[in-house]
Amino acid sequence: MDHSTMKQPGLARRIFKGFAVLAMLGVLGIAALLGSLWLERRTEITLPTPTGPFAVGRAINDWTDDTKLDTLAPVPGTKRELLVWMWYPSAAVRSVAVDEYLPAPMGTVAGPAGGLSKVHGHSIREADLSPEQRWYPVVIMRGGASAAVWSYSTLAEDLASHGYVVVGLDAPYRTSNVVFPDGRVMRRIPENNPELCLEKTGQERDRCANRLLIAWTSDMAFVLDKLEQLNASPASGKFAGRLDLTRVGVFGHSFGGAQAAQFCSQDSRCKAGIDVDGAPHGSVIQTGINRPFLFLLSDHSHESDSEGGQIMANIRSIYDRLPADGRAFLEIRGANHFLFSDDGALLKSHIVMRTLRKLGIVGIDGRRQLAVTAHCLGSFFDAYLKGTNASRLNISSPLYPEIEVLK
Repeated sequence: MDHSTMKQPGLARRIFKGFAVLAMLGVLGIAALLGSLWLERRTEITLPTPTGPFAVGRAINDWTDDTKLDTLAPVPGTKRELLVWMWYPSAAVRSVAVDEYLPAPMGTVAGPAGGLSKVHGHSIREADLSPEQRWYPVVIMRGGASAAVWSYSTLAEDLASHGYVVVGLDAPYRTSNVVFPDGRVMRRIPENNPELCLEKTGQERDRCANRLLIAWTSDMAFVLDKLEQLNASPASGKFAGRLDLTRVGVFGHSFGGAQAAQFCSQDSRCKAGIDVDGAPHGSVIQTGINRPFLFLLSDHSHESDSEGGQIMANIRSIYDRLPADGRAFLEIRGANHFLFSDDGALLKSHIVMRTLRKLGIVGIDGRRQLAVTAHCLGSFFDAYLKGTNASRLNISSPLYPEIEVLK
């Protein structure tokens, strides 16, 4: 899966250290590592069980905006079109057969036989929305770099099990691969790869990132517009009149976290937001955010490069101007930038994990990292979207000692 790094130089150091450790492992050690990965791809794996009381439904939609063109599409005049995934509290019982992790034809493109076909989630296809509550708050979700939002199913399913409608969006020509329900496959074009922005410097890097940032935040606004239409139309199906769009949260990982911060700084419909290990970009660095916001970082305690220092300074600058009763700045000790996605759940081999620990790449188990992250997301959104103890937010818990308050 494809995610942007928060601190590229720090990652480079980890990679070079990795080569050194592999050299010490020798041929037999490398063979054992590769063999373990080969076997893992052929093993049935189930994502972590959602921790909330609701079963989880899932719907996949193809939404086209007839009023706006996709300015980053390779062909001028292309209308904006998004693949939208929705996870939600379901009326179904948990014993009902769940949908495929990636339904056809998506699984064929993204994960051929022997790969993602062996992965199982907990979502039920097109299940009815639970009647237990009249309205449900909405959370918009974005992935890292060019990663597809389905690769964050663990976090989406957990939030949905606690009574949220989670809406993730992917865009053709920007997401690595977008496979629409009708079988059309649209791949990211090179100029829309956010990783390439990291190779630039100064204002050129900012222009590169902001070009993509503007497109993604515009897409978020369109998705909320579409949800408002669905909510208002009796003919729109299960979500009609059931979405509480006065309680909208936004979160994203890595570059998706930067998108969440930027969107919440400029669109008043965002009532609370979370940046998961993403370096801020755009005007939010100057303007700040005037609503509850959480910065949730992986463990960067061993990185001291100047670029990382500037990123941390930008985060602290935004944090310092957040509402005093609506902010949090946390780090998960031992967490790795790349394991906030389902990769954290799919990497189960003890041989691989031991090797990654030797490389200094991971400090805690990937599933544990996802459990801590899900706790942080749910606690923050519960406080500011459901009104649960917002005046005394305390995400820290003896059950999750990995959480460190940075400020």
